[in-house]
Amino acid sequence: MGVNISKPKPASQYERPPPEYEESHEHEKSKLKAHLVDACSWPKSINGSIGIANLESWEDSTLSPVHTLARTVLSRTDLSALQRREAHIIDTHVFNTEIVFKTGPIANQKQSGRCWLFASTNVLRYSVMRKLNLSEFELSQNHLFFFDKLEKANYYLELTIENADLEPSTRLLSHLSTDLVSDGGQWDMAVNLWETYGCVPQTVYPESYHSGLSSPLNALVKTKVREHALILRNLSKSLRLQNITEEAITAMLRGKKEELMAETYRIMTALLGVPPYPNKPFEWSYYDKNGKAGTWTGTPLEFYRNFVGKQPASSFSIINDPRNEYSKLYTVSKLGNIWGGRPVLYVNTEASIMKDIVVKMLKSGEPVFFGCDVMKFEDRSDGILDLDLFNYNVAFDITLNLNKAERLEMGDSSMTHAMVFTGVHLDNDGKIVKFKIENAWGTATGRQGWFMMTSAWFDQYVYQIVVPRAHAPYDLVQVLDNGKPKVLDPWDPMGALA
Repeated sequence: MGVNISKPKPASQYERPPPEYEESHEHEKSKLKAHLVDACSWPKSINGSIGIANLESWEDSTLSPVHTLARTVLSRTDLSALQRREAHIIDTHVFNTEIVFKTGPIANQKQSGRCWLFASTNVLRYSVMRKLNLSEFELSQNHLFFFDKLEKANYYLELTIENADLEPSTRLLSHLSTDLVSDGGQWDMAVNLWETYGCVPQTVYPESYHSGLSSPLNALVKTKVREHALILRNLSKSLRLQNITEEAITAMLRGKKEELMAETYRIMTALLGVPPYPNKPFEWSYYDKNGKAGTWTGTPLEFYRNFVGKQPASSFSIINDPRNEYSKLYTVSKLGNIWGGRPVLYVNTEASIMKDIVVKMLKSGEPVFFGCDVMKFEDRSDGILDLDLFNYNVAFDITLNLNKAERLEMGDSSMTHAMVFTGVHLDNDGKIVKFKIENAWGTATGRQGWFMMTSAWFDQYVYQIVVPRAHAPYDLVQVLDNGKPKVLDPWDPMGALA
């Protein structure tokens, strides 16, 4: 309103430098051109906008029969048309080294981001099923999901109290408010939940509509918790105008926080159900492999201690992050779920060492939790993760040249999904060819729910494995025990939640 907006010049005026520019700047142009590297050329658009000359030049680069075919086919189908037939033939789901003890069924996280809870409970159920001689069994992911959401809401509000003097527009508060109660998580966050709330069989606290379709729950809870944060910020400002000690202010803010969180609790119990409390006994009945009925009675914490034990808490994350120094310990600022709980810690090492650890664990009969970027070079219907799966070069005349460190730096890749290694295929020289993976997307994806991953794909897109101390190299355990972690920014890619 009230502003004269100048009309843009016709694109044709930017196809080459205007005559007066040519004449008055000929010397400068010559000097500039002398410094142009091979990859550069004189721009067709002087002011940086896209002109007709640009479009015509780019169109000239598409005149080959291959590009004509690509336009004909790809405008009517998805990119699976570019998958190499050879890759599907080579990428068989056959593995010569697998965990002997089999678990089931294939789990299904449905339309939720709970992969880390499914992958971690898929690892934990091995112990339960062995001890009770079960043919099929699942731990309740919904039980952990409930308490993780509740704890993340509390964690965010505690960060709000801690940083009440900062403006909401600061990068830190803006970042923390973006996905404050996300579905995702990390191994250390799962351990926090087990150690605090225990675990229960899925039949004791089964799935609900909103655990399998979490977006409506998330939207409502996020809005409400952001409102709670604003109330606490305003209360903090008011209290600081009075002659009150910092300890008293914090205590009053926490009292108000607990009052507000009753609303979050009511929302979640309505949508997910009232969960078993960690100290409240429940009764669980089951059949073993032989059809013999059994009953167990105890609390969720007792179930965890009796059937799972200490190994989850003694396990730790080993990552491959080429941006940062190897054999060092890292953490991410402001990342967690239980306030005052176990921090998220990573020991950084080479991908080759990670693969050797995975093979060692699989040969000893132990499944391996891992985090990766599953959306890269993936065929979901056949369950294939292979760098050679797509033939982008032929269709588009391009190559993808970012390395692993550069993909992290540029935001092109991060940990997006957690699954479980259960097998590996080795060639005659003992070299890794491919891995067998247990996913949690139901039996309609992959080979009845199972995926395979090539060794080369692991190098580029696997970021994390979780290892019990007993299976970890001694030097990496020493890094965990003796090193003070380098603290990465809250928005660092390693803070991505699988």
